Amino acid sequence: MKSSVLQNLQTRVIPTAELTSADRHIIHDLFDLAYEQANHSYLDQSLTRLRFLSLAHDQATPVGFALGDAVTTPLPRMTEPQCVILAGICCIAPAYRRLGLFGRLESLAIRESGLVRPGSRVLSCGRMAHPASFRLMRGNPTVVPKVGHPPSPWHQEVGLFVAGLYGVQLNPETFVVIGKGEPIGYPKINIHVAEEEWLPFKTVNRDRGDSLLGIAWNPDAPEGW
Repeated sequence: MKSSVLQNLQTRVIPTAELTSADRHIIHDLFDLAYEQANHSYLDQSLTRLRFLSLAHDQATPVGFALGDAVTTPLPRMTEPQCVILAGICCIAPAYRRLGLFGRLESLAIRESGLVRPGSRVLSCGRMAHPASFRLMRGNPTVVPKVGHPPSPWHQEVGLFVAGLYGVQLNPETFVVIGKGEPIGYPKINIHVAEEEWLPFKTVNRDRGDSLLGIAWNPDAPEGW
C-alpha cells in the first residue's frame, strides 16, 4: 500500500528563487495544515536561505513539500572544504504521513544541489521541532547534541558555523536555536516518544520560536570528532 501510494504521487523540485505566487500559496496552505499558529514569516525567511523546494501532488491535490540544500564549505578545524546538507522544514498532509514521503521529498530537494556524492562524507544538519523529527539523526553515533555528552569546543564551533548558514542564533552549549519571540508553529501530530528522547529538548521554548539544531556525519566523522 505504501509503495503504491508513493508511486502515484507527482513530484517536482523548484528553485526557491523561482517560486510563483501560486506556489507560495500552496506552500503556506500546507504549512497551515501541518502546524497550529503556522508562522508564515518564518517559512518565507527559510525560502530565502535554502535554494530548493520539492513539492508532491496526488493528481491535482498538493500533499507535501520539503525545503533543502547542500553546500561545499570550509568548516572549523578542517583542512578541506566539506559537503554540508541543510535540511529544512517539511510539511505533509495528514493522510499522507508515515508513508516515507518526508524522506523522499527532503532527499529530492537536497540532491538538486548536485553536491552530494554516494559514499562521500557529509555533515547532515537540521532544525528539529520535536523529538520524533530528531529520532533518525539521534541514532547516529556522531550526532550532536547527545544526552550525557556536552558539546566539545569543536562541536560548538561547527554548530555556530552551521547556524550562520541557516541565518539563526544558536546557544552552542545546548544546540538550541533561539527563536525571535513568537512561535514558529505547533505540529499537528501525535508524538509517541520515550521520555529520554525529550531530554535534548528540555530548554527548547516553542512559545519563543526555539528549535533544536542537530548535526551528524555520514558515513563517518573526521578524526577527533
